[in-house]
Amino acid sequence: MAQSYKDLVAWKKAMELVTEVYKETETFPKEEIYGLTSQLRRAAVSVPCNIAEGQGRLTKGEFQQFLGYARGSLLETETLVLLAGNLNYLRRNQVDRLLDLSAEVGKILNGLLRSISE
Repeated sequence: MAQSYKDLVAWKKAMELVTEVYKETETFPKEEIYGLTSQLRRAAVSVPCNIAEGQGRLTKGEFQQFLGYARGSLLETETLVLLAGNLNYLRRNQVDRLLDLSAEVGKILNGLLRSISE
């Protein structure tokens, strides 16, 4: 087990995703600041936060539970990215970049979940 959540590749990649989400949502319409912008940012932030919180828990079961929350937030992030693309708030290349990062985080999360359950 990692000494710190900061040592986890899943956390590092999730932080990269959050950073990109924040950059890409800077140009969203101002009327979306409390709508899609906020929702997308909160969903993305929730991914590394749940990884960190889970790693700090005392049991493997709790860690798995929080990794499950992180996966749910990751899927919410993907859905909101697709919506932002549908609304033309993001260009196709921006959507693709965010979805690629999300897919990478998802694969790493799935691997981490498998390793914990063994």
